[in-house]
Amino acid sequence: MRSPYFPARSVLFKKEPNGVTYRVPALLFLSRSRSFLAFCEERLSPSDSQAHLLVMRRGAFHRNYVEWEDMRVLGTAFLPDHRSMNPCPVYDEFTDTLFLFFIAVLGHTSESYQLATGNNLTRLCYVCSTDDGVTWSPVTDLTTKVIGDTIKEWATFALGPGHGIQLKSGRLLIPAYAYHIECKECFGRLCRTTPHAFCFYSDTHGRTWRFGEAVPVPESVECQMVSVDEEAGTNVLYCNARSPLGHRVQALSLDDGAAFREGQLVQRLVEPGYGCHGSVVGFPAPLHSGRSLDDHLALKPLHPSRHWTSAVSGSSPTPSVATSSSAPNDPYFLTPTWVVYSHPTWTTGRRDLGVFLSLFPRDPDSWRGPWVIYEGPSAYSDLAYLELAPSVGAPPAVAFACLFECGTKTAYDEICFSIFTLYELIDNLPRDVQPGQNNGGRDGQRDAASGTDRTGGHDVRRTAASHEAPCGKKRRRKKSKLTEMCSVC
Repeated sequence: MRSPYFPARSVLFKKEPNGVTYRVPALLFLSRSRSFLAFCEERLSPSDSQAHLLVMRRGAFHRNYVEWEDMRVLGTAFLPDHRSMNPCPVYDEFTDTLFLFFIAVLGHTSESYQLATGNNLTRLCYVCSTDDGVTWSPVTDLTTKVIGDTIKEWATFALGPGHGIQLKSGRLLIPAYAYHIECKECFGRLCRTTPHAFCFYSDTHGRTWRFGEAVPVPESVECQMVSVDEEAGTNVLYCNARSPLGHRVQALSLDDGAAFREGQLVQRLVEPGYGCHGSVVGFPAPLHSGRSLDDHLALKPLHPSRHWTSAVSGSSPTPSVATSSSAPNDPYFLTPTWVVYSHPTWTTGRRDLGVFLSLFPRDPDSWRGPWVIYEGPSAYSDLAYLELAPSVGAPPAVAFACLFECGTKTAYDEICFSIFTLYELIDNLPRDVQPGQNNGGRDGQRDAASGTDRTGGHDVRRTAASHEAPCGKKRRRKKSKLTEMCSVC
């Protein structure tokens, strides 16, 4: 059986001996400056009510490594007597302005208190930067101007967490969710609420903001969004949200987030217990000219894994792949958007962070995966898309960065950073995995078969150049059509 392969990882934030914990990661890649911005909450303990300030690290992306600056506190991203939570960065490509949205919650007021009483003590805030996060503006509190009296209809609300997005039109989108008050003092309970995902948006490059209509059903909480171009020339806004119903919820908007249609459960994407935050990021499909997307839906055995640094080292030839510019000469054709998703894969707890791929995200049954990139306790994550240029004249290689919570004892020991290519992702997706198999039972069986020690915290990258078959002969694997589309080494 093939040995598991894990991308290399770097620890960016680590729990301190005095109990200070770093939680809720958010990641942004700025292509203009070739830099990563990693954000998270600094908490006095792992508890939500002990959140304190927001911190960040900047990473300069060189040809085959990332050089990280020291951690620093975002001193302006707070309101007096409030704690700052749920970082949600978004970059305006038109104005080169970086916005960092967050919520500010009064004192140590817990979310459960707000849900029980209906007394909303949360504020909507942001700071911005025009120098890629080197310096930041004073805080702006948008609560009264943007939410207004609607705040009385929400027991509480929050953002993302994780990255926001910008549409081709220039519209900025900040994913959010709110607990709508259904009634107060009903059946002996102080307050009954239902969570619904939605988004804040701006068509004025951040000068003014509004919020759209929420996903009506089913219950949806923490969320992220992707603008999805479809081959037929249509575009939809795709929302993927946490849910307490055992599976993720997805919903579509046909008007760029002004309103969402009814959502649906995604049976292939399971949730543990009360759920966990997950991340989604979209990217243009690396299609061959004149070849239909349908030709590549079936995943077949692929070449062995290769680390992302090989895509920029020029040590091996790059497959001859047409980029999106060579799409069919149909004026109504859009290069389709594929979506990558990250989330813990167990149903019984937050463990074994996995990555999934969908070639047609509108279809809830289109998800392939998971590729487990970290074995052990793991929780929240945030994804970023980037392109690697392997050599002069070669097409860019599609790659992703993931910032995620993990540890050996708990999922909140540290926040780590990894980069992997689309080639690596496809190569490590399991074959013939049915819905409901990506849980602890299947993982346990795999461990027994492969002899893998499930201690978590794997920091050693294994290169699967060849693997021993049961008979002792090396297993040769054929290249699939899907792999041939990926412009990586």
